[in-house]
Amino acid sequence: MKLKRRRHDPEFKARAALETLKSVKTILQIAEEYKVNPVQVSEWNKIILEDASEAFGPGSGKSSGEDFDRERKKLQVKISELTIDLDFLLEKSK
Repeated sequence: MKLKRRRHDPEFKARAALETLKSVKTILQIAEEYKVNPVQVSEWNKIILEDASEAFGPGSGKSSGEDFDRERKKLQVKISELTIDLDFLLEKSK
């Protein structure tokens, strides 16, 4: 009987890979704890080390001031629409 292939979500992979970076446990111990193959844990560790620079690159973390202004204008328009709707409904309910 063939076992169904397990799929792991990104959070699970990140937790396992970050455990290797802490260097408290060996890869074998981590693999046993998470019930995955040690080679897979090594691969996830390799990926997290290669992509770590992207976490601090442009486009990550806080948005630029331009994005903030665009979002603020959009929210102000929405508030205006809702205020007009509320005023209209209050007048109709009298």
